[in-house]
Amino acid sequence: MFFIYSIVYTLGFIILLPRFVFDVIFKGKYAAGFKQRLGFIPKLEPSRNKVIWLHCVSVGEVNAARPLALQITERFPGTKLVVSTTTRTGQQMARTALADVADLVFYFPFDWRWTIRRAFKRLKPAVVLLTETEIWFNFLRTAHESDARTAIVNGRISERSFRRYGYIRGWMARIFHDIDLALMQENIDATRLMSLGMRAHKVKVTGNLKFDHGVDADETELTGLFRERFGITSDAPLIIAASTHSPEEAWLLDAFKDVLGSSDFVRPRLMIAPRHPERFSEVAELIGGTGLTWTRRSQRASADDKLADVILLDSIGELRAAFPLAELVFVGGSLIKHGGQSIFEPAAAGRAILTGPHTSNFDSAVKEFLDKDALVQLPALSNTQIVPALVKTFNELLSDDQRRKKLGDAALKVMQQNRGAVGRTLDYLEPLIGKSEAE
Repeated sequence: MFFIYSIVYTLGFIILLPRFVFDVIFKGKYAAGFKQRLGFIPKLEPSRNKVIWLHCVSVGEVNAARPLALQITERFPGTKLVVSTTTRTGQQMARTALADVADLVFYFPFDWRWTIRRAFKRLKPAVVLLTETEIWFNFLRTAHESDARTAIVNGRISERSFRRYGYIRGWMARIFHDIDLALMQENIDATRLMSLGMRAHKVKVTGNLKFDHGVDADETELTGLFRERFGITSDAPLIIAASTHSPEEAWLLDAFKDVLGSSDFVRPRLMIAPRHPERFSEVAELIGGTGLTWTRRSQRASADDKLADVILLDSIGELRAAFPLAELVFVGGSLIKHGGQSIFEPAAAGRAILTGPHTSNFDSAVKEFLDKDALVQLPALSNTQIVPALVKTFNELLSDDQRRKKLGDAALKVMQQNRGAVGRTLDYLEPLIGKSEAE
């Protein structure tokens, strides 16, 4: 089984190699950390303390795991926490958000036996934590052979992934044998995992770590910096378009221009934060062609920043700090069939939230927010209907202070009512991690 998997994995790598090379040369996406992806992880200082390896794929997983990482270092003093990511944006986020708690942040190695073994030899982890449901055959096999305890945390299995895994159910059952514990977000995730072959006694439901998001002191400081630099006041209500994808920015800018022509309320402003950094220049060019005044976070501060109609947040790891400044947050990836980005961060800031119809990545959470009147969601629309619908919704919400406040308060209440996943996760992990040598 593992031999066949390695052949298929290698063939897939070869097939994708031209795209890989293109992205390295023209986008700089994967060149960073290539040596680490081959298993050449920096060695840790010799120590008797246990090493906990936390793997997060990208920005979303890093954000979700952040409260857990902070609590791990508090509950298990003396352990060493190392964090891996797959994407460059995830790496940058981890280096920023987990700088105070992670002993090492590095790129996850390619899933070949020789690369994985090299990484394990250098890190010698006692416990491996995989966020969401990252299933890498050679990685899990090597972890088992190295006597590392392995757990899935904040696990989820989408309907699409469940169908795909179902085609290799026998292989999945064999892989799940090497996993000690699976802490899933919801009952449906636990049920799907068990139907794929995970033993029931290894599966627990702990809730979603993202509900445990709060506002940290460093984010509060950055919030103040944004408020001062960009002159954010209630006299010019700020709309944040968060984690946007193409062509959402074009639709949002068209809608915003129409909203600016309204006389029903004071002149609003728009902050756009594209989901992928490699699109920052593309979105900057798009904004520049609208005729609106605009500025960008990455450029030197100037007096014009306080007057710009549009602010491009072309930075990584700073969006959470901007949410408290918004009167309304549109969450991207939802006007297209991407499945939507996270609604949890603006909810934790108590902001009024708007999404498009495509939110399959967060189905259950969106349903709960809608049930509690904590979210506005647009219906399924044709491309020609999107801009008019955005204009109508923006106008309605910006002209109704009470409605926005009610939405924001309800969103924060949903977050508060669902907190506790971090504590439950740590309770289940405690027997795996045990006491460190320093205790």
